[in-house]
Amino acid sequence: MSAGVAAAGWDPLDARRAERATGLLREFNEVGVLSAADVHVAGRLAQLAGEARDTVALAIALAVRAPRLGNVFVDLATIHATATVESEEPVDLSKLPWPPPAQWVADLLGSDLVAVGEEDRASGTPLRLLGSHLYLDRYWQDELRVADDLRRLSGGEPPAVALDVLADGLARMFGREAVDERQRLAGAIAVLRRLAVVAGGPGTGKTTTVARIVALQAEQAAAQRLRPPLVALAAPTGKAAARLQEAVHQEAARLAVGDRVRQLLQGLTASTLHRLLGSRPGSRSRFAHDRDHRLAHDLVIVDETSMVSLSLMARLVEAVRSDARLILVGDPGQLASIEAGVVLADIVGPAAERPRISAAVSAQLAVATGSEVPAAVRSSSPAIGDGIVVLARVHRYGAGIARLAEAIRGGDADATIAALRGAPQEITWIALDVEQAEGSESELEPLERAAVGAASDVIAAARAGDGVRALAALARFRLLCAHRRGPYGVSTWTSRQHAWLTAAIGNLELDQRDYAGRPLLVVENDYELGLYNGDTGVIVAAVADAQPARAGRAGRAGAGVPAGAGEGAPGDTPLRAVFERGDELLSFSPLRLGAVETVLAMTIHKSQGSQFDTAAVLLPPSSPILTRELLYTAVTRARRRLILVATEDALAAAVRRPVARASGLRRRLWGDGSVG
Repeated sequence: MSAGVAAAGWDPLDARRAERATGLLREFNEVGVLSAADVHVAGRLAQLAGEARDTVALAIALAVRAPRLGNVFVDLATIHATATVESEEPVDLSKLPWPPPAQWVADLLGSDLVAVGEEDRASGTPLRLLGSHLYLDRYWQDELRVADDLRRLSGGEPPAVALDVLADGLARMFGREAVDERQRLAGAIAVLRRLAVVAGGPGTGKTTTVARIVALQAEQAAAQRLRPPLVALAAPTGKAAARLQEAVHQEAARLAVGDRVRQLLQGLTASTLHRLLGSRPGSRSRFAHDRDHRLAHDLVIVDETSMVSLSLMARLVEAVRSDARLILVGDPGQLASIEAGVVLADIVGPAAERPRISAAVSAQLAVATGSEVPAAVRSSSPAIGDGIVVLARVHRYGAGIARLAEAIRGGDADATIAALRGAPQEITWIALDVEQAEGSESELEPLERAAVGAASDVIAAARAGDGVRALAALARFRLLCAHRRGPYGVSTWTSRQHAWLTAAIGNLELDQRDYAGRPLLVVENDYELGLYNGDTGVIVAAVADAQPARAGRAGRAGAGVPAGAGEGAPGDTPLRAVFERGDELLSFSPLRLGAVETVLAMTIHKSQGSQFDTAAVLLPPSSPILTRELLYTAVTRARRRLILVATEDALAAAVRRPVARASGLRRRLWGDGSVG
């Protein structure tokens, strides 16, 4: 190992160590920059190609590492300053023998493993070099295809639109007063363009706008004497898909539309993107629907697009017909996919700060909405800008939390601290490092009181067999952590809340697998039961005198949980597991559940797509994953009240540290001048 570089705390038996690695691969593996998998792939490729240069093998390993960390490529010119390791103790990576960037690139130019430039798309090499950016070829191909297909949709022949029908529908569904003008604009653009993006934070009305977009499209079809549109509702996760379907059905009941349009909306079902695209036997990365076998749908709407990876977006856009419409919905400020890419933020690009609508589309919007819509600030803005609307007015949480979210999203640490101190009715800030502060129980009393109060109500309702009230109490409070383990993690704070509850209400039967009042988190999709990763429920006592329900459901909201409801089996316990689905309850024997956990606390990543009356957020003083997007996602889970446990230094550091993912999609869509 190089002098001055110490692999502090690096276990020689750690599976991340590559025992047979040599040269630079060994040095970078031992300090924790590279994993064993990175080293093995690079070593094997070098061996197959007869590549003996250490610098080339190291570059390959870093390119393999990049997607695992969410990056689409590795920038060899900057990696020495941006590389990180998973270590509890600091490691000075500047002491590693990083190759000089110019020589590094020169070595790669002469390698048979690397294609250079973008002229030859079918080179067959495993890597692609663009300047100092080194891609695995499949990710370069995906980035290129996403950009090409999005430009195809946004720049193609615009759909035929009856502007008078659109104007009437917008006036009816969005009203003329007391409505967010940008929602009406989003509805109009989604009809006028084949590619539309409805972006915005939680509570800005994205999913209610989706229902109105479908209704507007249906009215257009009727006016042009066409069949009703074939609509696909989809999301990256089963939980998000279920929430999208519920939101569309609920909004359908309120819309000022005809019976046929209402029936269309209420008959829609949502699925995961994987299910929409269809499985292909023998492949986990390709789907039944692709460029040669497109989706039949006229309108494809994808919610929670921020969680869609580059590879999945590539598979989606290639499967959308050129004469169909694609609507992407999501919050570009939230955490991105755990896989490579930051697709939604790249697509929205500079439109997040100011509109980029062309003069031609601006004129159409003025006719449809009855309001003047400013054209793009630059006439050279690409066509993709015509389809992007960023919703800004928050309808869900209070002004204090809204100001805090805006300050975080804007990267303003001083404004963030001011917002925390300026809304005491909505925000309780406990400026504390819980691991270092001894005797901090009194300072944590607001957190303990909120946790015990909500959990006590869950248990009381569950013991009475009232599933609706138990689920409502469960949604009142949730503790969110950045990590799963450690002093600031989910496991530690689940145990701590158990101790608080036991002290407050006595024995919780925690030694049993199930007990009345146990809050549940589904961690794997179960399509047979209709439960999805991220769904939450409660174990409740069965009620013998409740009305019977059809299989698996306990009836409309307000009903108790009937004894024996669902498809029970011999040996069922007198307990039921209940989950909310719209205005109904799903009810099952706990014995039928698959992978579930107790959910007194959950990670911020798992909380995406959820909201709670009170969200408590616990942050470590420092962590590689503590970023602006993580903090923004955490605080926007709160509907009415936020309890934030974090030091001022930790908060300031998070606000100033945006997720820095290497991606070229934004540049491809918006050009080199896309920043600013």
